[in-house]
Amino acid sequence: MIDSRAVDAGVRRRRRCLRCAARFTTYERVQPHSIFVVKKDRRREGFDRDKLFRGIRKACEKRPLPMGSVDKLVDSVEAEVYQEGKSEIPSSLIGDLVMEGLKEMDHIAYIRFASIYREFADIGELKQAVDNLASRGIDVSANRLSPLSPGAVNLQGVSQ
Repeated sequence: MIDSRAVDAGVRRRRRCLRCAARFTTYERVQPHSIFVVKKDRRREGFDRDKLFRGIRKACEKRPLPMGSVDKLVDSVEAEVYQEGKSEIPSSLIGDLVMEGLKEMDHIAYIRFASIYREFADIGELKQAVDNLASRGIDVSANRLSPLSPGAVNLQGVSQ
């Protein structure tokens, strides 16, 4: 081993082959204990970072988000899940963490995710979620997309 440095959630090591003297890099990361996600129907399945990533990415599809923002949200949710320190965690906790992150990141992605996660039964429930988001008077900053403006678009797709 030539050099060792701490990076993100692990260690980066520069090494040299004892036979041919070629140099290469290895990355070591602590593998946390396995966590099971308890679904609404009481089934249990292992926590799957890739599944979490796919769900968030689907909600953010075709949205003008900064590069790496989905990865950061996935990292944040994963860290929270492991920080709980439990072997089983309800899927609702993961969904709530994702919803909070998406609310800060992109309001359209938030509504998309909420429509699946909250299982809206009709257009009224969806409209209520949009109205709640719009009525909060969320400030518009340079690092977020602007929130929905009340009255800009109704849910039947007709501009007012």
